[in-house]
Amino acid sequence: MEHRIEISQLSDIIPAAKAFLEEIGSHKLLAFYAPMGAGKTTFISAICDCLGVQDSVCSPTFTIVNEYLTAEEESIYHFDFYRINKPQEAVEIGLEDYLYSGNLCLMEWPENIEELLPEECIKIKIEVNDEFGRIVVWED
Repeated sequence: MEHRIEISQLSDIIPAAKAFLEEIGSHKLLAFYAPMGAGKTTFISAICDCLGVQDSVCSPTFTIVNEYLTAEEESIYHFDFYRINKPQEAVEIGLEDYLYSGNLCLMEWPENIEELLPEECIKIKIEVNDEFGRIVVWED
């Protein structure tokens, strides 16, 4: 089934993130596909905000992965695979341990490690609608 959430302006992002979390249910592996500047990190930050993360959420472009804690003290792993040149590099940082930890994994630039993504991974597209508008689309 296809899901769509429209975000017409930045002020709508928190309600959109809440709706997104309700709709994804218990899925823990979320891969975000979008062009540069489309708002992957901004949407992930809103998701983390909805889950009670107190830390500043930023793209882990150089560290590859950031860990945040929810209000319930559960770990969230935020990946940015933009600088990964070969999937083996992701394996070397222990990607499989993260993916099979049972914790929420939010992944930017997953196309760089596509062959390592488990089948149960939800692939989310963020489409640019206009200067401020975005459409978040996925199937489950």
